[in-house]
Amino acid sequence: MTTTFDTTTLTVTIDGRRIAARTGQTVLEVCRENSIHIPTLCYDPRLKPYGGCRLCIVEIEGLRGYPTSCTTTVADGMVVTTESEALFELRRSVIELLLSDHKVDCLTCQSSGQCGLQDTAYEHAVEMPRFSGELHVEFIESENPLIARDLTKCIMCGRCVRICAEVEGRYVYGFTDRGFDSLPNTPYGVPLHDAYCEFCGQCVSTCPTGALSNKLGKFKGRIWEVEHTETTCGYCGVGCTLDVSTKNGKVIDVTAPLERGVNGGNLCAKGRYGWGYTHSPDRLTTPLVRRDGELVEVTWDEAIAEIAERLTAIRDEHGPESIGGLASAKCTNEENYLFQKVLRAGIGTHNIDHCARL
Repeated sequence: MTTTFDTTTLTVTIDGRRIAARTGQTVLEVCRENSIHIPTLCYDPRLKPYGGCRLCIVEIEGLRGYPTSCTTTVADGMVVTTESEALFELRRSVIELLLSDHKVDCLTCQSSGQCGLQDTAYEHAVEMPRFSGELHVEFIESENPLIARDLTKCIMCGRCVRICAEVEGRYVYGFTDRGFDSLPNTPYGVPLHDAYCEFCGQCVSTCPTGALSNKLGKFKGRIWEVEHTETTCGYCGVGCTLDVSTKNGKVIDVTAPLERGVNGGNLCAKGRYGWGYTHSPDRLTTPLVRRDGELVEVTWDEAIAEIAERLTAIRDEHGPESIGGLASAKCTNEENYLFQKVLRAGIGTHNIDHCARL
């Protein structure tokens, strides 16, 4: 049966399947949209195509060699092969070369179970790499409370360099030295806090190995032990989508799912690391009302009724202009609209201000 596609689309054949693709898409994007697996390490949908790891190579009819699918755009009538014996062996060799200069520390590595290199090595049945040689000198930075850097686990994918430049515009990282000694590092190898790092954690979010990891969740739970809850960040009105990891009812990490929500996997420092208050002993979890000089716990209905009663009494005695309201930047636009409506229509005051900052 012949399938008729829209005139704005292209038709490509991938592993024997005729698939509709859009002009400008890469082969990798088309494959991922159609659940065709191609291994990658340097690819992140938030970044420009790079083609550095060479794991996403494919065979394309009429083209010499093995082009990278993340940098090759589709063309009408293109015939692509993503799996073959030659591709498997080439990818396997790349993985073995990466592991030949990689600190294999999976027992205690924070990224174990969610490591791109670990997954691709398992997928290609790499138990022990065939190659051996000089190893990078150990480079570990732990001078800040949020981000741990162990560059002996770095695979030179460049994702930390690119996300800091392309998404954050901070340029904290860059490739230093040349050849074997090359590493994604700060200028002159200074600690992150001396390199004008904002500690947004974007570099950690994109790192496919344990070279960069979050300190706050270290040794608190493996990826398969935690429960994931999707929620919305409450720090500002943007409404970023969060993935909160909890173990035994306690938050141990916060990330953001890729290509989801308004943030598409990106977070600021507050959204990623500002969750310590959730288990603070000073945090109020129940409304308190002062009665006979003492603060006592009440229900939300009781607290709201108390507020309404007191505001009404103040308005009746001193007039509506004696009451003012301060809106919050952490609320949504709809919540702030309702807040000002209560003050203007319900109480009759225009004394409304806001704190448009975090």
